[in-house]
Amino acid sequence: MSDLRFGILGCGNISKTHVHGINHTEGATLTAVCDTVDEKAHRLGSEIGVPAFSDFDGFLREVDAITVCIPSGLHHEYAIRAARAGKHVLTEKPLDITLANGLAMVEACEEAGVKLGCISQHRFTKDMRRLYDAVQNGELGKLLHGDSFTKWYRSQGYYDSAGWRGTWALDGGGALMNQGVHYVDMIQWIMGGVKSVQARTRTVMHNIEVEDQAIAMVEYNNGALGTIQATTCTYPGMAERLEVHGTKGSVVIEADRAKIWVTKDVSEHEAFGPSVTLGKNHPLEEDETTKDWNKAHNMQIQDFTNAVRENRDPFITGRAALEPLKVILAIYESSHRGGSPVHLEELVP
Repeated sequence: MSDLRFGILGCGNISKTHVHGINHTEGATLTAVCDTVDEKAHRLGSEIGVPAFSDFDGFLREVDAITVCIPSGLHHEYAIRAARAGKHVLTEKPLDITLANGLAMVEACEEAGVKLGCISQHRFTKDMRRLYDAVQNGELGKLLHGDSFTKWYRSQGYYDSAGWRGTWALDGGGALMNQGVHYVDMIQWIMGGVKSVQARTRTVMHNIEVEDQAIAMVEYNNGALGTIQATTCTYPGMAERLEVHGTKGSVVIEADRAKIWVTKDVSEHEAFGPSVTLGKNHPLEEDETTKDWNKAHNMQIQDFTNAVRENRDPFITGRAALEPLKVILAIYESSHRGGSPVHLEELVP
């Protein structure tokens, strides 16, 4: 079977990660790059030795699948055009910035019989997968609490570096939609989905349209509670963190690595439980994906390539990628309502 010919749409910062990922994927070959800014396309194309295009239709003729690395608010337009041309689509997070556009992408790809995936590379890291399996197997007991924290720092210069950053039209949101979306996806995936949110968002430090602070109280489908926080104001930036607590134990993951993994025998009746300073009691191996950001992308691109070649769904489908988008949009809606509860079932395209 011949290699799947990939093209990269969008030659900005994240494109280099996709170059690395595709070049290290078995059964895939990078054959073209495209950007509406001709100079950017040709700079990247010359650097990696592939044809460069500013014409999207010409670009599509050279590929079987595309990775979408353009501003989030443009994902649906180009993904749908690619699908109608019979090309498979793997898009950067988020899937898009509105539920209607995201659903239109899903339906266009389904109608065209092509695969649609969305980058959420943290799902491929060893400890995150192990935590998901532990929850599914009941190792932590009944889930009680699940928290997601993305406390990063971005200077004003970051937002000023591209006209689309920090705008509702093309970024679709701020600290939550752009930076926090990864761990929003992790917590909703591991906890079994979100039922409702109560939230507040603010813009306190940057000259942007969107939020640089967001906090939400979350009720999960299984009845557990939790919080979601995202900000780009915490200098110099903290490692993203996820905490899951159940009746049999707790797990804390920081920067994709388990920092605490403590479970107990259900027959234990001590008046005071073990100190958290005991640390993890779960044997954990070194996770190579945490040493190299590109490796997790590579694992997802490999899965997507295999899905096309084997004619199966990718591990993270377009429909799966609608779920974290719903959570974020519900948080924005709750904040707009002054913190009133918003049930995800209220959200309709």
